Amino acid sequence: MLGERLKKLRTESKLTQDELGKKINVTKVSISGYENGNRSPDTETLQKIADTFNVTTDYLLGRSDNPRKTADEEFEVFANDPELERWYRKLPESDEEDIRKLREMWDIIRRDKK
Repeated sequence: MLGERLKKLRTESKLTQDELGKKINVTKVSISGYENGNRSPDTETLQKIADTFNVTTDYLLGRSDNPRKTADEEFEVFANDPELERWYRKLPESDEEDIRKLREMWDIIRRDKK
């Protein structure tokens, strides 16, 4: 399942195996192996593939037919990001105008990903 979905995503994105490999820091041979089912990516590489194509790892692995995260799942990833923890802990102290601006920025980020 991973191989089929990876190849489909890569070709739809008009990336060669070499180009995708460079994006996720693996060789063209590794990408070929993933697509042919001869190799399996490690967890970190699987996540890089998912991030590159903006899909879930469950989709890549065939555990879900829905390639995209729901809004709740996207927020969960955001909320559990340790690098952002300091930032969002201060969010309740922000005034209403700052919160409005943050919502606008978040909407822009989400639109750009689509």
